[in-house]
Amino acid sequence: MDLHQLRLLRELGERGSLAAVARALHVSASAVSQQLTALQRRVEVPLTERRGRTLVLTGAGQALARAAVDVSVAMRSAEQAVSQYLQDPRAAVSLCAFNSAGLTYFGPLLQDLSGDGSPRLICYDQDVGQEDFPALTADYDLVIAHRLEHSTPWPETTTVLPLVREPLDVAMSDRHRLANAPSVSIADLIDEEWVSVHDGFPLMHALQAIAVHSGQPLNVTHRINEFFIAAAIVSAGPAIALMPRHTAAPPSGSGIVLKPIHDLPLARRVDILCRPEALHRTAVLQVIAALRRTSFSSGGSGAAGLAEEVDSAE
Repeated sequence: MDLHQLRLLRELGERGSLAAVARALHVSASAVSQQLTALQRRVEVPLTERRGRTLVLTGAGQALARAAVDVSVAMRSAEQAVSQYLQDPRAAVSLCAFNSAGLTYFGPLLQDLSGDGSPRLICYDQDVGQEDFPALTADYDLVIAHRLEHSTPWPETTTVLPLVREPLDVAMSDRHRLANAPSVSIADLIDEEWVSVHDGFPLMHALQAIAVHSGQPLNVTHRINEFFIAAAIVSAGPAIALMPRHTAAPPSGSGIVLKPIHDLPLARRVDILCRPEALHRTAVLQVIAALRRTSFSSGGSGAAGLAEEVDSAE
């Protein structure tokens, strides 16, 4: 049954006439009558009857009007429950991130949001291809995703909040022949042995760009998606790899150095993806603010670049 029609039936019982209901709701009496007629079609027994010139409720109509009160109370309770859920700053928020972003953000976020009145953060990791990130917003409140700069934008149906613009550098052993150079060129990399990601993952397009600019395919000997496994391979031998400058930077003493490519600047965008309705929740907005604080405060020489991207997301 239509909730509006049930309300009109209740109002008729309490106000005593179509005219009184129409005046109270600022509609015409004929409009009220039409809605009550539509409600009557759904019920097998008469709900109203004429007593002189006045339309009144029958016994069945009175019973349905009393039930309409219960329906109204239940609906108001449901609305309040939704409102409390949307406004509750301590509600649970699910956050999904690709591996290196999870390593960068999860720990600081959990510390930042550990106080009273903070959301309860539930963390997940998902290592997927670029085109699969938007679909994750159906399963998680927020998704930290990445794509190469100048690659296909995220779908318009997905809400995108920019988080970080992150340069991509060439990682190599500190014993490599190019380890002491301030930067490298495409020509320097033509004959090198490479660690590549698997097909379909965001950095693959950057490696393909290097191959196009060098005029020949790259010599790929290892295919590793996890940056820290790739780093172990790079530190142990002659192979080189593309690595993000901030979220997967090798720690001091790792035996790895990062070199920018001066004639082909490469970068990726790290974004927060979500469904539009997620932004109506106070707890979700608090997690987003904490993510931006974490990006802004990320240490090292990249902090200025991170801050610039955070500012642009406001």
